[in-house]
Amino acid sequence: MNDAIISELQLTVGRILQQLTYNPDEPLLFSSGLFLFLFLGFTFVYMLLQRTQTLRLLFVTCFSYYFYYKSSGFYFFLLAVVTVSDFLLARHISQAARQWQRRLCLLLSLVVDLGLLFYFKYTNFFCATWADIVGHNFQPYDIFLPVGISFFTFQSLSYTIDVYRRQMQPLGNILDYAFYVSFFPQLVAGPIVRARDFVPQIRKPVIVTDRMFGRAVYLICAGLLKKCVVSDYISLNFVDRIFDNPALYSGIENLLGAYGYALQIYCDFSGYSDMAIGIALLLGFHFPQNFNVPYQSSSVTEFWRRWHISLSTWIRDYIYISLGGNRHGRLRQYFNLLVTMLLGGLWHGASFNFVVWGGLHGLALAVHKFFSQQLLHRDRHYQSHGLRRVGATLLTFHFVVVCWIFFRHTSLGASWSMLSRIFSDFHAELLPQVLSSYRYVFALIAMGYVVHLLPIKSEERLSRLFGRLGVLFCAVVLAAVIYLVIQVKSSTIQPFIYFQF
Repeated sequence: MNDAIISELQLTVGRILQQLTYNPDEPLLFSSGLFLFLFLGFTFVYMLLQRTQTLRLLFVTCFSYYFYYKSSGFYFFLLAVVTVSDFLLARHISQAARQWQRRLCLLLSLVVDLGLLFYFKYTNFFCATWADIVGHNFQPYDIFLPVGISFFTFQSLSYTIDVYRRQMQPLGNILDYAFYVSFFPQLVAGPIVRARDFVPQIRKPVIVTDRMFGRAVYLICAGLLKKCVVSDYISLNFVDRIFDNPALYSGIENLLGAYGYALQIYCDFSGYSDMAIGIALLLGFHFPQNFNVPYQSSSVTEFWRRWHISLSTWIRDYIYISLGGNRHGRLRQYFNLLVTMLLGGLWHGASFNFVVWGGLHGLALAVHKFFSQQLLHRDRHYQSHGLRRVGATLLTFHFVVVCWIFFRHTSLGASWSMLSRIFSDFHAELLPQVLSSYRYVFALIAMGYVVHLLPIKSEERLSRLFGRLGVLFCAVVLAAVIYLVIQVKSSTIQPFIYFQF
């Protein structure tokens, strides 16, 4: 009897340890049951330590490193390398007496951060491209891509650049900096939070008001519904089938698949951002908004003010402005826009598809600037209204959808195949049959777009309502959402799309 009990205990402990150790097929996701279990325990300890700042920061930093370990295994040491190097280099930048010394330290920061990013993300891409040019046969190197490396390197790099530009003073405590770089809600997929916005919050007392709590729960619920109910369902049951074999489907099905992917990627990434912002808010930290109903945009310029705001502003401040921005004439401005978006496309992935995607957006931004400011002489903050805005919004949306085709595919050939099916083999008469066969998918797609087109103030009202109705109401709603997610989620884990970046 005792042997049976001991054996059962050993099996139980083994299962628990298996859950707590790194598994490449089961990354730790906000939408997983394991994260909910760990977060409940984490919150309990966090509240106990809220009056002891240093212990609280150390505890959160350790948990953040564990969170990253569950996503990328022992590659968490890269996070430590970036943290230590940029912390020390920023101090040297601030203390250097000569400009060339400051520039040298900044260059070293760029080499470390971008060097790591280049090796893990782009080595095979550039080697394969060079091999194609010279006619050699290239076998890809076995290089693991750590989750979220693009996010935490950009975030850390912004700190050293801001110190170099004298826009902030370097931190004197490496624990504070490690806390900032590794803070788990935004570690693997953003938002990219600037040090000058986040650092002043680190050692403030932990205060979570009723309004903050209500908004946090609202954002977490909204994020779970977007990711697990809308994005994952339409992806597995329709969108992936179309994109995996576009030649097998008619043009109307390919177009509907593109519409579905536009909603899928929005719900997937904005859902992650909502949960990240909500979880940070529960811990007393404020993150900037990352999405602002981007498909309501009436121009590509406006789209990039609303889509992945933390990245678009990072690219603007650290690439576009560094290239000269609009300070050297119109032609140079258009060139800077194109180069900036090409680099932004390449940031998303090591593939010519992403380069084409970024290039199309760069060209569209330049064309819009020329048409709006040069030909029509409009102010850069001009907003169209009425039917003109409706038409401009539809045009912008369809341009974005076409670009998403290149973003989603892994090869240019597959992208062109999908576009050729849409424009040469449409078969609109199949629409009723397709809608009937995938009725639940298109019901979710329709619901997703309708909710997306609601006035922005409706979300603010819901958020305030959660804050007014109290903790019990929020707990009941959150439990109901979790139950719904459990009922509709697939048996396999669906990682967030932006984990690959």
